[in-house]
Amino acid sequence: MEIFAVVLGALLAVACVAFVARPFLAEPETADDRLAGLTPVEQERLQLAEQRDRALAALKELEFDHRTGKIADADYGELVGPLQALEPVRASAPAPVERVDAPA
Repeated sequence: MEIFAVVLGALLAVACVAFVARPFLAEPETADDRLAGLTPVEQERLQLAEQRDRALAALKELEFDHRTGKIADADYGELVGPLQALEPVRASAPAPVERVDAPA
């Protein structure tokens, strides 16, 4: 009777592991590549966003190095200029939006 309980427990354990691992062992479905279907404008926007993210990461690292004393003030000033030049130019005030009411 003890052997039966051990065998049953082992089979149950194997079944549980197989059930949990099933999604990882299944063949991947053909996923659509959403980046391939981007328009040229969307691709350019994506490239600009990636460039901005890299610049912000470099700026963050540069500021950390400056605060910890690894980079001198003069060097920091020279290096931070080109990175800040990538900031988007913001308009001073947004253009007013006119409301058009539907005819009665």
